[in-house]
Amino acid sequence: MAPVSKAERKALLDAGAWMFNVVTSVGIIMVNKALMATHGFSFATTLTGLHFGTTTLMTVAMRFLGFVQPSYLPLSELVKFVIFANLSIVGMNVSLMWNSVGFYQIAKLCIIPVLCLFEVLFDNIRYSRGTKMSIIVVLFGVGVCTVSDVSLNTRGLVAAAVAIWGTALQQYYVHYLQKKYSLSSFNLLGHTAPAQMASLLILGPFVDYWLTNKKVYAFEYTPIVIFFIILSCVIAIGTNLSQFICIGRFTAVSFQVLGHMKTILVLILGFIFFGKEGLNLQVVLGMVLAVVGMVWYGNASSKPGGKERAPIHGEKPQNLDDKV
Repeated sequence: MAPVSKAERKALLDAGAWMFNVVTSVGIIMVNKALMATHGFSFATTLTGLHFGTTTLMTVAMRFLGFVQPSYLPLSELVKFVIFANLSIVGMNVSLMWNSVGFYQIAKLCIIPVLCLFEVLFDNIRYSRGTKMSIIVVLFGVGVCTVSDVSLNTRGLVAAAVAIWGTALQQYYVHYLQKKYSLSSFNLLGHTAPAQMASLLILGPFVDYWLTNKKVYAFEYTPIVIFFIILSCVIAIGTNLSQFICIGRFTAVSFQVLGHMKTILVLILGFIFFGKEGLNLQVVLGMVLAVVGMVWYGNASSKPGGKERAPIHGEKPQNLDDKV
C-alpha cells in the first residue's frame, strides 16, 4: 500500500474536521429543540452554562493527562472574547427558542456577509467576482427559504440579529486569537470555557427568568428531561471543540459558507421531527440554491485570486483558501 502523501493526509483531516462539526452541530440543535419545544425546558442560557461546564471538565482532564500544554492569553483578550461569545450564545439559544428550526438555521447564514465585512476591513482581504457571486447565490437561497417560513415574529427577528453579529465577532476572534498567540483549539478552549461557564451560570438564571418569566430551580426535572440535558452537555463538548478546530484550519467565512451543509440537514430533520414546520417547494428551491452557492464558493475561493490578502509593500498576494 502506497504511503499517504502530506496533501492527502491534510485533506483527510480537513474532511474529518468538517464531519465532526456537522454531526455535533446538527445533533445538538435537534436535542435542544426537543428539550425546549417538546419538554418545555426553556432555560437556554443556563443550559449553555452547563455546556461549558462539561467542556471545562474536558479541557482540565486533557491538561491533567498531558495532552494540552500551558499557554498564555491576556486577560483583556479573554474578556473581549467572552463578551462576544456570550452575545452569540444567548442570541442563538433565544433565537432557537423563539423561532422555528428553519428560520433559526437560515438566519445563521446572514453571518457570512458580516464576516466578509470584517475580513475586508481588518484583514485587507479581497474577493474575486466569482467568489462574491457565489456568496450572493447562497444568500439568495436564504431569502427564498426565509420568505417561505411562516414562523417569523418580531422578537425572534431581534434575537436572530443579536445572534448574527455576536457570532460573527466571536468566530472572527477565534481565528484572530489562535493566529496571534499561537493557540491550539484545546488551548483556547482551556482559557475561554471556564470563564464562559462562570459568567453564564451566574447570569443565566436571571436572563432566563427575564426571557421566560420562569425560574430554573422551580422546573420539574423528570428523568427524560435530565437525560436530554446530559445528552446536550455531552454533545456540546464536540460542538465547541469542532468549531475551534474548523475555524483554526480555515477562515471564518469559509467555515460559515461551506459548513452550512448542516443547514439542509437541520431543515430536513426539522420536517421529520417537527412536522408542523414542514417544507414546501419554495423552501426546497432555497435549499438547492444555497447548496449550489456553497459548491461554487468552494471552487471559486480556492482558485488563484479567488480570495486573497491584498499585497503590502510589493508582497505577493496570498490565497487564503488554498487550505479549504
